Amino acid sequence: MKNILDIFLSEKFRERTERIAIGIAILSFLVHLLVIFLVSKNILHIDSKLTASPISAVYTPFSFILVYEVFLLVFYLPRSISSYIGKQYEIITLIVIRRIFKDIGNLEMSSNWFNLESDLRFTYDMATALILFFLILKFYQNLRRQGEEDSAKTPDKQDRVKQFIHLKRTIATVLIPVLIVLAIYSFSSWMYASTQDNWSHISAFKNINNIFFEDFFMLLIIIDVILLLFSLFYFDTFHTIIRNSGFVISTILIKLSFSVEGVINNALIVAAVVFGYLILLIHNSYKKNTALN
Repeated sequence: MKNILDIFLSEKFRERTERIAIGIAILSFLVHLLVIFLVSKNILHIDSKLTASPISAVYTPFSFILVYEVFLLVFYLPRSISSYIGKQYEIITLIVIRRIFKDIGNLEMSSNWFNLESDLRFTYDMATALILFFLILKFYQNLRRQGEEDSAKTPDKQDRVKQFIHLKRTIATVLIPVLIVLAIYSFSSWMYASTQDNWSHISAFKNINNIFFEDFFMLLIIIDVILLLFSLFYFDTFHTIIRNSGFVISTILIKLSFSVEGVINNALIVAAVVFGYLILLIHNSYKKNTALN
């Protein structure tokens, strides 16, 4: 198990995965552009918003970038629960950005901008992306402050932290093949549904943005709860329990956002990150005051 941990969670493996992901992203972008060109010349017949404009081709490489971000989430899991949650926020932000690229090629430049559903959705996503980007900045700023405060630990705390890190490394290693299986299952199910004439199958996958990531965040909720429960063996402070519990709630809100559309979807995503940021902010303040006393 130790050798597997060293391989999958090593910096060398991360760099190799990054190069592969970038290469696939570039190739997929060129292939998507080619498909759009063939559709425009009526050589191929595909009825999809993703083939309506060359701008929509950015959607495909972004999908592979998101897959790489999922790997980074697993890679950073052993380091810190807060960093792991921060990666979740980065992933949902990139999903929103990818959605913008999907819809930007179908905008209707009209004076009735705020009466058109597609244009309104684009506006909501633009505003959401900016808010999330700012919130993630503030989240990491507070995370760095926490890291500076945690630099001095007693030997007893250091031993408990090492044990918890080993547990997280084990979970991360198990998570990698689970995510691979989940990705293959999600994509193959979508491909199967897309080839069926039965509308009930196709409607289940009508939102292509949810493929894999809806199940992925469900899996993250399970991982978050496991980490919360096991953390009780190593840390019994009130503020740490509340912080970890708050992060679970934040992940649940993100998962719920996949079940709704429109402004409610955006509101749930923003609420999830705001809640996680405030939890971290209050946790740091509580910890600082406790140390002073």
